[in-house]
Amino acid sequence: MKHLIALAIASCALLAAPKIAFQDYEGDIERVQPAAPALASYAQILKNARQSVVNVSIQKNVRTPQLSPLFNNDPFFREFFGERFNIPRDRIERSLGSGVIISADGYIVTNNHVVEGANKVIVTLANSKEEFEAKTIGSDPKSDLAVIKIEAKNLQPAVFFNSDNVEVGDVVFAIGNPFGVGETITTGVVSATNRTAMGIAEYEDFIQTDAAINPGNSGGALINSTGALIGVNSAILTRSGANHGVGFSIPSNMVKRIAAQLIESGEVTRAWLGVSISDLGEDLQEFYGKKEGAVVISVEPKSPAEKAGLKRGDLIAKVDSKAIDGANSLRNTIGSLAPNKKVTLEVVRDKKTITLTATLTTLDKAAIAEIKGDYKGLSVTPLSDEARSRLRLSKDQRGVVIDSVASGSDAEKAGFASGDLIVQIESTEITDLDSFKKATANNAKKRFYILRRGVIFIVVL
Repeated sequence: MKHLIALAIASCALLAAPKIAFQDYEGDIERVQPAAPALASYAQILKNARQSVVNVSIQKNVRTPQLSPLFNNDPFFREFFGERFNIPRDRIERSLGSGVIISADGYIVTNNHVVEGANKVIVTLANSKEEFEAKTIGSDPKSDLAVIKIEAKNLQPAVFFNSDNVEVGDVVFAIGNPFGVGETITTGVVSATNRTAMGIAEYEDFIQTDAAINPGNSGGALINSTGALIGVNSAILTRSGANHGVGFSIPSNMVKRIAAQLIESGEVTRAWLGVSISDLGEDLQEFYGKKEGAVVISVEPKSPAEKAGLKRGDLIAKVDSKAIDGANSLRNTIGSLAPNKKVTLEVVRDKKTITLTATLTTLDKAAIAEIKGDYKGLSVTPLSDEARSRLRLSKDQRGVVIDSVASGSDAEKAGFASGDLIVQIESTEITDLDSFKKATANNAKKRFYILRRGVIFIVVL
Protein backbone atom coordinates (compact mmCIF):
# COMPACT_ATOMS: atom_id res chain seq x y z
CA MET A 1 0.00 0.00 0.00
CA LYS A 2 2.85 2.39 0.85
CA HIS A 3 4.39 1.65 -2.55
CA LEU A 4 1.11 2.49 -4.26
CA ILE A 5 0.84 5.82 -2.39
CA ALA A 6 4.46 6.70 -3.24
CA LEU A 7 3.82 5.82 -6.89
CA ALA A 8 0.68 7.99 -6.96
CA ILE A 9 2.54 10.92 -5.46
CA ALA A 10 5.34 10.53 -7.99
CA SER A 11 2.80 10.38 -10.84
CA CYS A 12 1.10 13.60 -9.63
CA ALA A 13 4.47 15.31 -9.44
CA LEU A 14 5.24 14.20 -12.96
CA LEU A 15 1.89 15.48 -14.28
CA ALA A 16 2.35 18.83 -12.51
CA ALA A 17 5.77 19.51 -14.04
CA PRO A 18 5.77 22.90 -15.85
CA LYS A 19 5.81 22.90 -19.66
CA ILE A 20 8.26 25.81 -19.80
CA ALA A 21 11.59 26.44 -18.08
CA PHE A 22 11.42 29.59 -16.00
CA GLN A 23 14.59 31.61 -15.61
CA ASP A 24 15.18 32.24 -11.92
CA TYR A 25 17.41 34.88 -10.37
CA GLU A 26 20.61 33.20 -9.21
CA GLY A 27 22.74 36.19 -8.21
CA ASP A 28 23.81 37.03 -4.69
CA ILE A 29 21.53 39.15 -2.52
CA GLU A 30 23.17 41.84 -0.45
CA ARG A 31 21.16 44.40 1.48
CA VAL A 32 23.17 47.54 2.24
CA GLN A 33 22.15 50.03 4.89
CA PRO A 34 23.26 53.59 3.89
CA ALA A 35 25.45 55.39 6.37
CA ALA A 36 23.02 58.32 6.42
CA PRO A 37 19.55 58.88 4.92
CA ALA A 38 19.76 60.35 1.36
CA LEU A 39 17.12 62.62 -0.15
CA ALA A 40 16.68 62.07 -3.89
CA SER A 41 16.07 65.39 -5.63
CA TYR A 42 16.37 67.00 -9.07
CA ALA A 43 16.15 70.52 -7.65
CA GLN A 44 19.73 71.50 -8.49
CA ILE A 45 19.53 70.02 -11.99
CA LEU A 46 16.31 71.91 -12.76
CA LYS A 47 17.40 75.18 -11.19
CA ASN A 48 18.73 76.73 -14.41
CA ALA A 49 16.16 75.05 -16.66
CA ARG A 50 13.32 76.67 -14.71
CA GLN A 51 14.76 80.12 -15.37
CA SER A 52 14.59 79.43 -19.13
CA VAL A 53 10.81 78.91 -19.20
CA VAL A 54 8.51 81.93 -19.42
CA ASN A 55 4.80 82.62 -19.32
CA VAL A 56 3.26 83.86 -22.58
CA SER A 57 -0.13 85.58 -22.52
CA ILE A 58 -1.80 86.84 -25.67
CA GLN A 59 -4.68 89.05 -26.71
CA LYS A 60 -6.38 88.83 -30.09
CA ASN A 61 -9.52 90.10 -31.74
CA VAL A 62 -11.86 87.33 -32.85
CA ARG A 63 -15.13 87.39 -34.70
CA THR A 64 -17.87 85.21 -33.26
CA PRO A 65 -21.35 84.65 -34.65
CA GLN A 66 -24.25 86.32 -32.85
CA LEU A 67 -27.88 85.72 -33.74
CA SER A 68 -29.53 88.73 -35.32
CA PRO A 69 -31.77 90.65 -32.83
CA LEU A 70 -34.61 90.18 -35.32
CA PHE A 71 -34.71 86.45 -34.56
CA ASN A 72 -32.95 86.29 -31.20
CA ASN A 73 -36.11 85.65 -29.13
CA ASP A 74 -37.83 83.33 -31.57
CA PRO A 75 -37.22 79.64 -30.64
CA PHE A 76 -38.32 78.54 -34.13
CA PHE A 77 -35.58 80.51 -35.86
CA ARG A 78 -33.00 79.60 -33.24
CA GLU A 79 -33.67 75.85 -33.65
CA PHE A 80 -34.17 75.54 -37.39
CA PHE A 81 -31.97 78.26 -38.86
CA GLY A 82 -29.11 78.26 -36.33
CA GLU A 83 -26.08 80.07 -37.72
CA ARG A 84 -27.70 81.12 -41.01
CA PHE A 85 -28.79 84.42 -39.49
CA ASN A 86 -25.71 84.87 -37.36
CA ILE A 87 -23.95 88.24 -37.52
CA PRO A 88 -20.18 88.34 -36.78
CA ARG A 89 -19.25 90.20 -33.60
CA ASP A 90 -15.81 91.33 -32.54
CA ARG A 91 -14.50 90.46 -29.09
CA ILE A 92 -11.10 90.23 -27.38
CA GLU A 93 -9.88 86.75 -26.53
CA ARG A 94 -7.13 86.13 -23.98
CA SER A 95 -5.18 82.93 -23.55
CA LEU A 96 -2.06 81.60 -21.86
CA GLY A 97 0.89 79.56 -22.98
CA SER A 98 4.56 79.08 -22.29
CA GLY A 99 7.87 79.72 -24.02
CA VAL A 100 11.53 78.77 -23.81
CA ILE A 101 14.35 81.34 -23.80
CA ILE A 102 16.94 80.43 -26.45
CA SER A 103 19.27 83.45 -26.23
CA ALA A 104 20.48 85.77 -23.49
CA ASP A 105 19.24 88.83 -25.43
CA GLY A 106 15.57 87.83 -25.50
CA TYR A 107 14.76 85.36 -28.28
CA ILE A 108 12.06 82.93 -27.15
CA VAL A 109 10.62 79.90 -28.91
CA THR A 110 7.00 78.87 -28.42
CA ASN A 111 4.19 77.19 -30.34
CA ASN A 112 2.70 78.83 -33.41
CA HIS A 113 -0.80 78.07 -32.10
CA VAL A 114 -0.02 80.02 -28.92
CA VAL A 115 0.72 83.33 -30.68
CA GLU A 116 -1.14 82.87 -34.00
CA GLY A 117 -3.37 85.86 -34.74
CA ALA A 118 -2.28 87.69 -31.59
CA ASN A 119 -2.58 91.46 -31.48
CA LYS A 120 -0.49 91.63 -28.33
CA VAL A 121 1.98 89.16 -26.75
CA ILE A 122 3.09 89.62 -23.14
CA VAL A 123 5.97 87.64 -21.61
CA THR A 124 6.55 87.20 -17.88
CA LEU A 125 9.87 85.77 -16.70
CA ALA A 126 10.15 83.01 -14.11
CA ASN A 127 10.02 84.22 -10.49
CA SER A 128 9.21 87.74 -11.65
CA LYS A 129 6.16 89.96 -12.01
CA GLU A 130 7.82 92.16 -14.62
CA GLU A 131 6.08 92.00 -18.00
CA PHE A 132 7.62 92.49 -21.44
CA GLU A 133 5.70 93.11 -24.64
CA ALA A 134 7.07 90.70 -27.24
CA LYS A 135 7.47 91.07 -30.98
CA THR A 136 6.74 88.09 -33.21
CA ILE A 137 9.87 87.40 -35.26
CA GLY A 138 8.42 84.62 -37.37
CA SER A 139 6.18 81.58 -37.24
CA ASP A 140 5.96 78.22 -38.97
CA PRO A 141 2.49 76.63 -38.82
CA LYS A 142 3.78 73.49 -40.56
CA SER A 143 5.86 72.58 -37.49
CA ASP A 144 3.76 74.56 -34.95
CA LEU A 145 6.74 76.66 -33.90
CA ALA A 146 7.20 80.42 -33.55
CA VAL A 147 9.92 82.78 -32.31
CA ILE A 148 9.18 85.94 -30.35
CA LYS A 149 11.58 88.58 -28.98
CA ILE A 150 11.60 90.74 -25.86
CA GLU A 151 13.97 93.62 -25.07
CA ALA A 152 15.91 92.17 -22.18
CA LYS A 153 19.48 91.17 -21.40
CA ASN A 154 21.35 88.56 -19.37
CA LEU A 155 18.55 86.02 -19.62
CA GLN A 156 19.08 82.31 -18.95
CA PRO A 157 18.86 80.42 -22.27
CA ALA A 158 18.00 76.74 -22.37
CA VAL A 159 20.77 74.20 -22.95
CA PHE A 160 19.88 72.02 -25.95
CA PHE A 161 20.22 68.24 -25.86
CA ASN A 162 20.66 66.21 -29.06
CA SER A 163 17.15 64.81 -29.46
CA ASP A 164 18.44 62.04 -31.74
CA ASN A 165 19.87 60.50 -28.56
CA VAL A 166 16.57 60.49 -26.65
CA GLU A 167 15.40 56.98 -25.79
CA VAL A 168 12.20 55.43 -24.49
CA GLY A 169 12.42 55.28 -20.70
CA ASP A 170 14.43 58.48 -20.23
CA VAL A 171 13.23 60.47 -17.20
CA VAL A 172 11.79 63.84 -18.27
CA PHE A 173 10.21 66.95 -16.77
CA ALA A 174 7.57 69.18 -18.40
CA ILE A 175 7.87 72.80 -17.31
CA GLY A 176 5.17 75.34 -18.11
CA ASN A 177 2.35 77.51 -16.84
CA PRO A 178 -0.92 75.56 -17.11
CA PHE A 179 -4.22 77.20 -16.14
CA GLY A 180 -2.37 80.42 -15.24
CA VAL A 181 -1.54 79.14 -11.75
CA GLY A 182 2.18 79.86 -12.10
CA GLU A 183 5.11 77.62 -12.89
CA THR A 184 4.53 73.89 -12.66
CA ILE A 185 6.85 70.92 -13.12
CA THR A 186 5.53 67.45 -13.88
CA THR A 187 7.63 64.36 -14.30
CA GLY A 188 7.44 61.13 -16.27
CA VAL A 189 9.34 59.20 -18.90
CA VAL A 190 9.68 59.21 -22.65
CA SER A 191 7.10 56.69 -23.86
CA ALA A 192 7.84 56.87 -27.62
CA THR A 193 9.94 58.74 -30.17
CA ASN A 194 9.45 59.66 -33.83
CA ARG A 195 5.67 59.88 -33.49
CA THR A 196 4.08 60.97 -36.79
CA ALA A 197 0.63 61.12 -38.46
CA MET A 198 -0.96 62.60 -35.33
CA GLY A 199 -2.74 65.32 -37.32
CA ILE A 200 -1.25 68.07 -35.15
CA ALA A 201 1.09 69.65 -37.68
CA GLU A 202 2.22 69.00 -41.25
CA TYR A 203 5.78 68.16 -40.19
CA GLU A 204 5.66 65.81 -37.22
CA ASP A 205 8.42 63.90 -35.43
CA PHE A 206 7.19 64.05 -31.86
CA ILE A 207 8.67 62.84 -28.60
CA GLN A 208 5.84 61.21 -26.65
CA THR A 209 5.79 61.42 -22.87
CA ASP A 210 3.52 60.58 -19.96
CA ALA A 211 4.67 63.68 -18.06
CA ALA A 212 1.47 65.70 -17.60
CA ILE A 213 1.12 68.42 -20.26
CA ASN A 214 -1.94 70.54 -19.55
CA PRO A 215 -3.53 73.58 -21.22
CA GLY A 216 -1.01 76.39 -20.83
CA ASN A 217 1.98 74.04 -21.08
CA SER A 218 2.03 74.59 -24.86
CA GLY A 219 5.37 76.09 -25.85
CA GLY A 220 6.98 75.05 -22.57
CA ALA A 221 10.06 72.90 -22.07
CA LEU A 222 10.54 69.16 -21.92
CA ILE A 223 13.75 68.63 -19.93
CA ASN A 224 15.73 65.44 -19.32
CA SER A 225 17.52 64.46 -16.11
CA THR A 226 20.64 66.39 -17.12
CA GLY A 227 18.61 69.61 -17.11
CA ALA A 228 18.88 69.98 -20.91
CA LEU A 229 16.05 70.72 -23.34
CA ILE A 230 14.94 67.75 -25.43
CA GLY A 231 11.70 69.23 -26.78
CA VAL A 232 9.10 71.99 -26.82
CA ASN A 233 5.69 70.82 -25.60
CA SER A 234 3.02 71.06 -28.28
CA ALA A 235 -0.09 68.94 -27.68
CA ILE A 236 -1.84 66.24 -25.69
CA LEU A 237 -3.97 63.30 -26.80
CA THR A 238 -7.34 63.79 -25.12
CA ARG A 239 -11.08 63.65 -25.67
CA SER A 240 -12.08 65.80 -22.73
CA GLY A 241 -9.33 68.44 -22.64
CA ALA A 242 -7.79 66.84 -19.55
CA ASN A 243 -4.39 65.17 -19.49
CA HIS A 244 -4.47 61.40 -20.04
CA GLY A 245 -0.75 60.74 -19.91
CA VAL A 246 -0.04 61.05 -23.63
CA GLY A 247 1.71 64.31 -24.53
CA PHE A 248 3.78 65.34 -27.54
CA SER A 249 6.86 67.54 -27.77
CA ILE A 250 8.70 68.87 -30.82
CA PRO A 251 12.27 67.50 -30.72
CA SER A 252 15.01 69.97 -29.83
CA ASN A 253 16.91 69.36 -33.08
CA MET A 254 13.87 70.41 -35.11
CA VAL A 255 13.38 73.40 -32.79
CA LYS A 256 16.96 74.56 -33.45
CA ARG A 257 16.60 74.27 -37.23
CA ILE A 258 13.27 76.10 -37.39
CA ALA A 259 14.17 78.78 -34.84
CA ALA A 260 17.46 79.58 -36.59
CA GLN A 261 15.68 80.16 -39.91
CA LEU A 262 12.92 82.24 -38.33
CA ILE A 263 15.47 84.49 -36.60
CA GLU A 264 17.56 84.83 -39.74
CA SER A 265 14.83 85.45 -42.31
CA GLY A 266 11.45 85.44 -40.57
CA GLU A 267 10.31 82.36 -42.48
CA VAL A 268 11.21 78.72 -43.04
CA THR A 269 12.44 77.48 -46.41
CA ARG A 270 12.25 73.73 -46.85
CA ALA A 271 13.78 71.50 -49.44
CA TRP A 272 11.45 70.17 -52.14
CA LEU A 273 11.64 66.87 -53.99
CA GLY A 274 8.46 67.20 -56.03
CA VAL A 275 6.52 63.99 -55.41
CA SER A 276 3.11 63.07 -54.05
CA ILE A 277 3.52 60.08 -51.77
CA SER A 278 1.54 57.51 -49.84
CA ASP A 279 2.13 54.93 -47.13
CA LEU A 280 2.77 51.34 -48.12
CA GLY A 281 -0.25 49.20 -47.25
CA GLU A 282 -0.01 45.54 -46.29
CA ASP A 283 -1.57 44.50 -49.60
CA LEU A 284 1.27 46.22 -51.48
CA GLN A 285 4.25 45.01 -49.48
CA GLU A 286 4.75 41.85 -51.53
CA PHE A 287 5.16 43.99 -54.66
CA TYR A 288 8.16 45.70 -53.03
CA GLY A 289 9.94 42.72 -51.52
CA LYS A 290 8.50 43.33 -48.03
CA LYS A 291 10.48 46.57 -47.73
CA GLU A 292 9.34 49.74 -45.93
CA GLY A 293 9.16 53.15 -47.55
CA ALA A 294 6.99 55.78 -49.22
CA VAL A 295 5.21 55.02 -52.49
CA VAL A 296 5.41 57.68 -55.22
CA ILE A 297 1.88 58.52 -56.41
CA SER A 298 2.84 61.29 -58.84
CA VAL A 299 5.89 63.27 -59.94
CA GLU A 300 5.77 67.05 -60.48
CA PRO A 301 6.95 68.23 -63.92
CA LYS A 302 10.44 69.78 -63.97
CA SER A 303 10.92 68.85 -60.30
CA PRO A 304 14.08 67.37 -58.74
CA ALA A 305 12.24 64.05 -58.62
CA GLU A 306 11.55 64.05 -62.37
CA LYS A 307 15.14 65.09 -63.15
CA ALA A 308 16.41 62.26 -60.93
CA GLY A 309 14.31 59.72 -62.81
CA LEU A 310 11.69 58.89 -60.17
CA LYS A 311 8.48 57.37 -61.53
CA ARG A 312 4.97 56.73 -60.27
CA GLY A 313 4.95 53.44 -58.35
CA ASP A 314 8.52 53.73 -57.09
CA LEU A 315 9.11 52.95 -53.43
CA ILE A 316 11.57 55.34 -51.78
CA ALA A 317 13.21 53.19 -49.10
CA LYS A 318 16.19 55.34 -48.07
CA VAL A 319 17.44 58.92 -48.31
CA ASP A 320 21.21 59.19 -47.81
CA SER A 321 21.21 55.82 -45.99
CA LYS A 322 18.42 56.98 -43.65
CA ALA A 323 15.63 54.40 -43.65
CA ILE A 324 12.18 55.65 -44.69
CA ASP A 325 9.23 53.86 -43.07
CA GLY A 326 6.35 55.84 -44.55
CA ALA A 327 5.10 59.03 -46.18
CA ASN A 328 5.55 61.15 -43.04
CA SER A 329 9.08 59.85 -42.59
CA LEU A 330 10.01 60.95 -46.12
CA ARG A 331 8.30 64.31 -45.72
CA ASN A 332 10.15 65.01 -42.46
CA THR A 333 13.48 63.84 -43.85
CA ILE A 334 13.31 65.99 -47.00
CA GLY A 335 11.85 68.93 -45.06
CA SER A 336 14.76 68.90 -42.63
CA LEU A 337 17.33 69.25 -45.40
CA ALA A 338 18.61 72.44 -47.01
CA PRO A 339 17.60 73.40 -50.56
CA ASN A 340 20.24 72.64 -53.24
CA LYS A 341 21.47 69.61 -51.27
CA LYS A 342 22.27 66.53 -53.35
CA VAL A 343 20.78 63.32 -51.91
CA THR A 344 21.03 59.63 -52.78
CA LEU A 345 17.72 57.79 -53.01
CA GLU A 346 17.40 54.03 -52.62
CA VAL A 347 14.37 53.08 -54.70
CA VAL A 348 12.52 49.79 -55.22
CA ARG A 349 11.15 49.49 -58.77
CA ASP A 350 9.76 46.27 -60.26
CA LYS A 351 11.09 44.37 -57.23
CA LYS A 352 14.63 45.56 -57.95
CA THR A 353 16.61 48.06 -55.87
CA ILE A 354 18.14 50.97 -57.76
CA THR A 355 19.97 54.11 -56.68
CA LEU A 356 19.06 57.59 -57.92
CA THR A 357 20.58 60.98 -57.19
CA ALA A 358 18.44 64.10 -56.77
CA THR A 359 19.44 67.71 -56.20
CA LEU A 360 16.78 69.21 -53.94
CA THR A 361 15.41 72.68 -54.52
CA THR A 362 12.67 74.82 -53.04
CA LEU A 363 9.37 76.15 -54.32
CA ASP A 364 9.61 79.74 -55.52
CA LYS A 365 6.55 82.00 -55.44
CA ALA A 366 5.75 81.32 -59.08
CA ALA A 367 5.78 77.58 -58.48
CA ILE A 368 3.70 77.96 -55.34
CA ALA A 369 1.09 79.87 -57.35
CA GLU A 370 0.80 76.83 -59.61
CA ILE A 371 -0.01 74.50 -56.73
CA LYS A 372 -2.16 76.90 -54.71
CA GLY A 373 -5.27 78.96 -55.34
CA ASP A 374 -6.11 82.34 -53.84
CA TYR A 375 -9.40 84.26 -53.69
CA LYS A 376 -10.42 87.18 -51.44
CA GLY A 377 -8.11 86.09 -48.62
CA LEU A 378 -8.53 82.34 -49.13
CA SER A 379 -5.49 80.22 -49.87
CA VAL A 380 -6.38 76.69 -50.96
CA THR A 381 -4.39 73.57 -51.85
CA PRO A 382 -5.28 70.26 -53.50
CA LEU A 383 -6.70 67.50 -51.33
CA SER A 384 -3.59 65.40 -50.68
CA ASP A 385 -3.48 61.96 -49.08
CA GLU A 386 -1.96 63.57 -45.98
CA ALA A 387 -4.80 66.11 -45.74
CA ARG A 388 -7.38 63.39 -46.40
CA SER A 389 -5.99 61.40 -43.47
CA ARG A 390 -5.69 64.44 -41.20
CA LEU A 391 -9.26 65.57 -41.92
CA ARG A 392 -10.57 61.99 -41.75
CA LEU A 393 -12.12 62.10 -45.22
CA SER A 394 -13.16 59.12 -47.33
CA LYS A 395 -11.12 58.06 -50.35
CA ASP A 396 -13.81 59.22 -52.81
CA GLN A 397 -14.19 62.71 -51.28
CA ARG A 398 -13.24 65.55 -53.66
CA GLY A 399 -12.53 69.23 -53.13
CA VAL A 400 -9.78 71.71 -52.23
CA VAL A 401 -8.55 72.38 -48.70
CA ILE A 402 -8.35 75.89 -47.24
CA ASP A 403 -4.71 76.22 -46.27
CA SER A 404 -5.00 79.66 -44.65
CA VAL A 405 -7.34 82.64 -44.29
CA ALA A 406 -5.83 86.13 -44.35
CA SER A 407 -6.49 88.17 -41.21
CA GLY A 408 -9.07 90.91 -41.81
CA SER A 409 -9.96 89.60 -45.28
CA ASP A 410 -13.43 89.16 -46.75
CA ALA A 411 -12.98 85.41 -46.38
CA GLU A 412 -12.32 85.72 -42.64
CA LYS A 413 -15.31 87.99 -42.17
CA ALA A 414 -17.51 85.49 -44.01
CA GLY A 415 -16.49 82.73 -41.58
CA PHE A 416 -14.09 80.54 -43.57
CA ALA A 417 -11.49 78.65 -41.53
CA SER A 418 -8.27 76.78 -42.19
CA GLY A 419 -9.00 73.09 -42.76
CA ASP A 420 -12.39 73.65 -44.39
CA LEU A 421 -12.99 71.66 -47.57
CA ILE A 422 -14.58 73.54 -50.49
CA VAL A 423 -16.69 71.02 -52.41
CA GLN A 424 -18.79 73.28 -54.64
CA ILE A 425 -19.00 76.93 -55.79
CA GLU A 426 -22.38 77.90 -57.21
CA SER A 427 -23.23 75.03 -59.60
CA THR A 428 -19.59 73.99 -60.16
CA GLU A 429 -18.35 70.90 -58.34
CA ILE A 430 -14.82 71.54 -57.08
CA THR A 431 -12.54 68.60 -57.72
CA ASP A 432 -9.11 70.25 -58.07
CA LEU A 433 -7.30 73.58 -58.31
CA ASP A 434 -8.27 74.11 -61.93
CA SER A 435 -11.98 73.87 -61.16
CA PHE A 436 -11.50 76.22 -58.18
CA LYS A 437 -9.68 78.81 -60.28
CA LYS A 438 -12.32 78.68 -63.02
CA ALA A 439 -15.16 79.03 -60.49
CA THR A 440 -13.48 82.08 -58.89
CA ALA A 441 -12.39 83.75 -62.14
CA ASN A 442 -14.44 86.87 -61.33
CA ASN A 443 -15.09 88.74 -58.07
CA ALA A 444 -18.88 88.46 -58.09
CA LYS A 445 -20.49 87.14 -54.91
CA LYS A 446 -20.72 83.38 -54.90
CA ARG A 447 -22.16 80.60 -52.77
CA PHE A 448 -19.44 78.32 -51.41
CA TYR A 449 -20.39 74.86 -50.17
CA ILE A 450 -18.07 73.98 -47.29
CA LEU A 451 -17.47 70.63 -45.59
CA ARG A 452 -16.45 71.12 -41.96
CA ARG A 453 -16.36 68.29 -39.41
CA GLY A 454 -18.69 66.17 -41.53
CA VAL A 455 -21.32 68.87 -42.09
CA ILE A 456 -21.87 70.84 -45.32
CA PHE A 457 -23.07 74.42 -45.14
CA ILE A 458 -23.17 77.49 -47.39
CA VAL A 459 -21.02 80.61 -47.10
CA VAL A 460 -21.39 83.62 -49.37
CA LEU A 461 -18.20 85.34 -50.50
